[in-house]
Amino acid sequence: MNPWAGPRVRSVGTDPAAFTQFYRAHVDEVTRFVARRVADPQLAADLTAEVFLAVIETAAHYRGSFGGPRTWLYGIARNVIAAEFRRSAREHRAERMVAGRRLLDADDIGRMVEKIDALRQVRELHAELQALPVGERAVLELVSVDGLTVAEAAAALNIRQVTARVRLHRARHALRSRPVRSVVGEEVMS
Repeated sequence: MNPWAGPRVRSVGTDPAAFTQFYRAHVDEVTRFVARRVADPQLAADLTAEVFLAVIETAAHYRGSFGGPRTWLYGIARNVIAAEFRRSAREHRAERMVAGRRLLDADDIGRMVEKIDALRQVRELHAELQALPVGERAVLELVSVDGLTVAEAAAALNIRQVTARVRLHRARHALRSRPVRSVVGEEVMS
């Protein structure tokens, strides 16, 4: 039986000892989840902290009907990361509107070309994943990248297990049928 079932999770928001135990039990997993989606270590640490702040704020409303605390936690983490991406996009749009242009010298251009070439395969895979419908991509990421079971992914996304299996099948089928297969890792396809 899960030691973090229903009432125990709901106490995390009000009981410091319960929160400490919950945090220690899940911080490594949440950190890995965030770090796979964010390249900046400082931002990853900040977002991990925000996930646990959200846990404190929402623990009293924990239902447990869509899976255990782990899937609930993944759902919170996905929402925190999505909010950060939206905030970052707004910030970048604002910066572009007011920023001046700096000319690149030959060394800057050379370094930029090297970086672009080094990250080509990652960009191709990212483009392939972005081409998938949002629901299919979310299930694929949770199962293939984050290691959740289909049932846990379904609970984290608040969808039925059958729906998650269908979306996972469709996502894998779509990636197999695309010409950039060499970039798509075996882990994502299995």
